[in-house]
Amino acid sequence: MPSPRESGEPGGRSGKQRDAFFDNAKYVAIVLVAVGHAWAPLKGDSRVLQGLYMLVYVFHMPAFIVISGFFSRTFDARPDRLKRLVTGVVVPYVVFETAYSLFKRFADHTPDQEISLLDPWYLTWFLCALFIWRLTTPVWRLVRWPLPLALGIAMLASVSPAIGDDLDLQRVLQFLPFFVLGLGLEPEHFQLVRRRSVRIASLPVAAAALFVSWWAVPRMKASWFYHRDSAQELGAPWWVGPVMTLALFGCSLALTACFLAWVPGRRTWFTALGAGTLYGYLLHGFLTKGADYGGWLDHAWLHRPLGVLLVTLLAATAVTLLCTRPVRRVFRCVVEPGMKWAFRQDAARPAREREQPAGRGAGHGAARAR
Repeated sequence: MPSPRESGEPGGRSGKQRDAFFDNAKYVAIVLVAVGHAWAPLKGDSRVLQGLYMLVYVFHMPAFIVISGFFSRTFDARPDRLKRLVTGVVVPYVVFETAYSLFKRFADHTPDQEISLLDPWYLTWFLCALFIWRLTTPVWRLVRWPLPLALGIAMLASVSPAIGDDLDLQRVLQFLPFFVLGLGLEPEHFQLVRRRSVRIASLPVAAAALFVSWWAVPRMKASWFYHRDSAQELGAPWWVGPVMTLALFGCSLALTACFLAWVPGRRTWFTALGAGTLYGYLLHGFLTKGADYGGWLDHAWLHRPLGVLLVTLLAATAVTLLCTRPVRRVFRCVVEPGMKWAFRQDAARPAREREQPAGRGAGHGAARAR
């Protein structure tokens, strides 16, 4: 969920018109992320809720990552883009990795909780992954068959328990194909999934996926959808890893297409919130974990249908508020810091801007966002 300024997204501080469709998609996806996290402590008491949980986890992060890849297509090693990568990804990673570790130490009364920038905890893995993915973008734009290569790497990762937890590389590598797919997409591809015929076809697909998720609850571990472990670590034979990687990739793409087919393309009441999804993502974890550490979700009535509905509404409302402009204004110093003091002046930039044809600069940076 890169921020507009960090990513060069249309409608960031460049002033270019934002695309309502992508803002809508990011907002709905971040609500699903927050709701999924809120369901985690409750899902053990209901097979239906476990099925819904698995269904959401099949596509909500893949959808985010595909969009991130789409808006990363023009990333290169130009100084201004590297600066945005540092201020919009690296700095928030350091700040929130430290903050979450301290939060767990004091709120969960675990004095042995360490602060380790090499072992992302909870939500911060995405920032670590985005940094690595975006740095490798020029490579994926160079090779002839980027998606098959990325899928091959993901399949190898799924049978390599020795990768370990450093930088959460299992997730980085297993989610990599979605980012690489996004790099190869064009605006026309998103128009295809928004056709009326696709919307109609998505309904039976989603219904079938919901039934399969319900059926799979007692037969399959939800950990497969986290993409953070190898097949051996999940208690499966090694060969299951590549098979599951390909199967889940196909399922995730199908459900991502169904999701995007129903995202409105017009401006809605929540469109503006799409610019603040990084804030909602990074901040809602304190509420989710705080409720867990405080035992707030241990009450039996919250595990019943009406209780689950209440928790769902509270999670959606909370993450919505965290995406609003006042919250962004308060936390911009750590999520999107300017940090001009930390970088050298690019002496060649004025000359490049003078040589750049009129109108070219307005659209060149618009193709990078979360």
